[in-house]
Amino acid sequence: MSASLPAKPRSLLRRYLAAGYALFIVYASLSPFSGWQEQGFTFVEVLVSPFRHTYTAFDAMSNLLAYLPFGMLLALTFRAHIDAKKSVLAATLSGLLLSLLMEYLQTYLPGRISSNADIVSNTTGMFVGALLAVFVVRQSWFARVTEWRIGLFRKGAGVDFGLALLMLWMFAQINPSLPMLGNVFITEPVYGLALVMPDEPFDMWESMAVALNLMMAGLLLLTLLRERRHAVLGVVLILGMVALAKFVAAATLLKSWALLLWLNGEAMLGIVVGLLLMAAIGWLSRIWLFRMAALAALCYLLLVHLVLDSGTQSAAMRLYYWRYGHLRNYVGLSQILSSLFPLLLGGYLWWARATRQHEEGKNESLP
Repeated sequence: MSASLPAKPRSLLRRYLAAGYALFIVYASLSPFSGWQEQGFTFVEVLVSPFRHTYTAFDAMSNLLAYLPFGMLLALTFRAHIDAKKSVLAATLSGLLLSLLMEYLQTYLPGRISSNADIVSNTTGMFVGALLAVFVVRQSWFARVTEWRIGLFRKGAGVDFGLALLMLWMFAQINPSLPMLGNVFITEPVYGLALVMPDEPFDMWESMAVALNLMMAGLLLLTLLRERRHAVLGVVLILGMVALAKFVAAATLLKSWALLLWLNGEAMLGIVVGLLLMAAIGWLSRIWLFRMAALAALCYLLLVHLVLDSGTQSAAMRLYYWRYGHLRNYVGLSQILSSLFPLLLGGYLWWARATRQHEEGKNESLP
């Protein structure tokens, strides 16, 4: 079976993911976006200087791995329109230009170090990712997976953006310093071999925030699926993927005693309540699903910003044993995405509802 390229309209998901990943790179490269000033050297001096002696294998590998997914997404996007060689070249050059821009801007940030070694590592990651993308596209299973995805979800404008939003939500949940689907940073408890940790009071508001967070994602999935009977498996699969990714992140980044702090009672109760609420309203018409999802997003925003105290990043950072600067960017980004998702979801639901009503009006006007 030969792998056929998907139709151009279906490549929108790749474009959305590539654009989102580019914004992620910009945030990780330039955060905290303050203190801009000249550092006493030019960017040309950075480019022609010898590789820094302090540049480690970890630095090179982390930069390569950071740009590799971006190379894959860009090459997949280009592959829908041009051949394999041009896709690899276009993706690699795009990554090179983005890396040059980020390193140039870093010369004005006192807290960041601009390096030509970073440019080489980033561009290498783009090239490797692009090669992987054109290799994957040629496989027959890729065409079958693409056809399965197209058949599983509804047709129409905005579906790919909705899927991208769902993936953004999943990425925001991976941070192990946040409870499962929660928004409140976990703080370091009193810890010691001879000390007993005091019991903290059970917070029902945190459970409600978890339930609303799950409802936002679950109701969004319901509006995207062609058949609702797939929603149960979809939600279970999403929860399983988030839990697995969160556990791997915790095992990699957190101190050993903090490995399972993200799995607390408030989160478990919130997940159960969220699943029950979804089961109760999942039979509603699609227009009512839009309304209930928008209501869940509004309640989540009000609860998180007016009732709950999300804590500070500095408190969460004490759970980590890693000391690399990337962690603070990672923690901050996940918190920003968690707060931004309800707003993006509300905008998407308003647009999708308006588009659906417009299409229904056109169909009714036909003879």
